[in-house]
Amino acid sequence: MRFLIVGLGSMGKRRIRCLNKLGYDDILGCDFRDDRREEAKQRYGVRTTSKIDGISLKETDAIILSTPPDKHSQYIRLAIENKKPVFVEASVILEGLEELNHLAKKRHVIVAPSCTVRFHPAIKDIKNIVASRQYGKVTNFSYHSGQYLPDWHPWEKIEDFYAGKKETGGSREIIPFELTWIVDIMGFPTRIAGFYGKTTDLGVDIDDTYAVSLDFGGAYGNLTVDVTSRYATRSLILNMERAQILWRWDDAVVKLYDAISQRWIYYYYPKGQTVEGYNKNIIEDMYVEELKSFISAMEGKGAFPNSLDDDIKVLKLLYKLEGKL
Repeated sequence: MRFLIVGLGSMGKRRIRCLNKLGYDDILGCDFRDDRREEAKQRYGVRTTSKIDGISLKETDAIILSTPPDKHSQYIRLAIENKKPVFVEASVILEGLEELNHLAKKRHVIVAPSCTVRFHPAIKDIKNIVASRQYGKVTNFSYHSGQYLPDWHPWEKIEDFYAGKKETGGSREIIPFELTWIVDIMGFPTRIAGFYGKTTDLGVDIDDTYAVSLDFGGAYGNLTVDVTSRYATRSLILNMERAQILWRWDDAVVKLYDAISQRWIYYYYPKGQTVEGYNKNIIEDMYVEELKSFISAMEGKGAFPNSLDDDIKVLKLLYKLEGKL
């Protein structure tokens, strides 16, 4: 199977590792930057090109888009027009997606928007606990996703990559990234409201903090996302009628308080593999499993768990929060 990866930055190189882990090495990487192409060739032995125009897509089985979010649409269109299944990294730009979704359905092309955190072992456990209804319905939750933007790509200046730009800023991108797994467990909210803005000087003009309230029609959620946290955090408290879930990604365990038996139940999970230079809690395994799911969908062995329909609905939540819809 032959893959074309567009974008050889941090995520593009990660997707090469994912494919290698799954046993695929017929990979062509495309990036306009000489340094990224050279690094991909030296580290992973992939073929590279600086221009997509000269590529024969007839020889490509699938496309993986690891470009900055504001470049996604043009390459999604290219994939659809050539009837190639395409996997797309986390999105934050809504414009143009509805038209592309319509075109993809018309031409029967698989478009798989990333939903990485759904493949995290802790999130799988949390989803299974909630879905079992053993402890009643969810009443409320509070979730904090915090990172420090200069730690994202310490090898380059913030202003030199997408997370330092207003439209694709770090916090703004993480909102749909987190909502994608939250709505999978909770369903889509009926209302969304909150505050967002710049709370500190990171040297770039972005909104660094979002404080969001969600109404799920009988349950409420609070979501805080920031790129000002000096210690990277993902922390959840989720209350149900007869239980409480606690999870911090540092601990490699989901803790469940069973109010009926008045005891704590621990769901331990493997910490997984990490790569040097990344936060120790960013495990490669969930990215590998995500691409495995995409390939299975390509082979007709099951649907990818996220759709462009749902991705658009999630992005509309962000735009409603910002007063743009």
